[in-house]
Amino acid sequence: MSQDTPQDTAQDTTPQAAPPVGPGATPPAAPAAPPITPHVTDHGGGVRGIKVPIPDNPLGHTLVHVLDTDRGPVLIDTGWDDPESWDTLVAGLDALGTAIADVHGVVITHHHPDHHGLSGRVREASGAWIAMHAADTEVVVRTRSAEPGTWLDYMSEKLAAAGAPAEHIAPLRAAGTLPRGVRHGRGPRLPGLRAAVPDREIVPGELLPLAGRRLRAIWTPGHTPGHVCLHLEERHPADLPGHGRLFSGDHLLPGISPHIGLYEDPSSELVTDPLGDYLDSLERIGRLDPAEVLPAHQHAFTDAPARVRELLRHHEERLTGLRELLAEPLTPWELAERMEWNRPWEQIPYGSRNIAVSEAEAHLRRLVKQGRAEAVPGSDPVTYRAL
Repeated sequence: MSQDTPQDTAQDTTPQAAPPVGPGATPPAAPAAPPITPHVTDHGGGVRGIKVPIPDNPLGHTLVHVLDTDRGPVLIDTGWDDPESWDTLVAGLDALGTAIADVHGVVITHHHPDHHGLSGRVREASGAWIAMHAADTEVVVRTRSAEPGTWLDYMSEKLAAAGAPAEHIAPLRAAGTLPRGVRHGRGPRLPGLRAAVPDREIVPGELLPLAGRRLRAIWTPGHTPGHVCLHLEERHPADLPGHGRLFSGDHLLPGISPHIGLYEDPSSELVTDPLGDYLDSLERIGRLDPAEVLPAHQHAFTDAPARVRELLRHHEERLTGLRELLAEPLTPWELAERMEWNRPWEQIPYGSRNIAVSEAEAHLRRLVKQGRAEAVPGSDPVTYRAL
């Protein structure tokens, strides 16, 4: 999950000097690990939340929700696969009077590692089932089985077609020529490569089989192809006006807009429209009019229809602005360079530039589908112009 603006998730790996220890001296005792202070919230009606940290990310944390059922607690999302995140999740459950071993099931809003990362470890500790929409399960299976070199080659070709300069593509091409063992295991472990394969399917429009609860799945593609929101069709515990409560994942957030880029599948030539999917999904959620929204980031909020209107207006304004930029033909890379981010293009880190280009391409797809822009025939790399 990311904001409209690419985020820098670089980690400080500068070695720290150890205190000197002379011959025969007693080494200083290792500092005691700080106690974990679980950040838990009781939302009432058998719904609680735990703030699970995301390492080195400005979003700060994922809000993992705990839904009580007659067969035990069910988690909605799990957080990033990181030791601190795991310890915080376990401590949070302890603070709520339950244990990781008691978890009955895990419902995943979408496959991103800050939501699905700890699912496998929860299943190992508790025997819980894991449920996900089929479209995102397909992404998990494809990612687990893919040879990294295939992915690197795909990204290199995709960026070249988008007009990226040779110096930006060079590191990807170089990494693709490394021996398989080096690509697999000698660098930092990339998130998502070994994500747990879900064992249950979330079927849009149907109630999940949760004893004593009415939780209905709503398919909301856009941020990912299989993103789902989960509608708790029960009276709000504080009698707020509206229709139940909505676990919105990354689809509907109170203060930021989720990243909408192209759905990545090296094996497919299908021309998708993720931004169009997202905008259509937003309108469905607005019509639902839940009494309260429990998102996976930031904080709970009310008046979902008003927030939906804000986001629809934001994206229309952005599309209009990008169409104005296309008064001259531009490649997706050139468009990304000119788009408004939260910092100058020169300060956006390498990986975030790739995300920015994918977002530019998603907006171009939407403009083309609306008949407001077109690809310039014969251009290589392809450029787009306004109509």
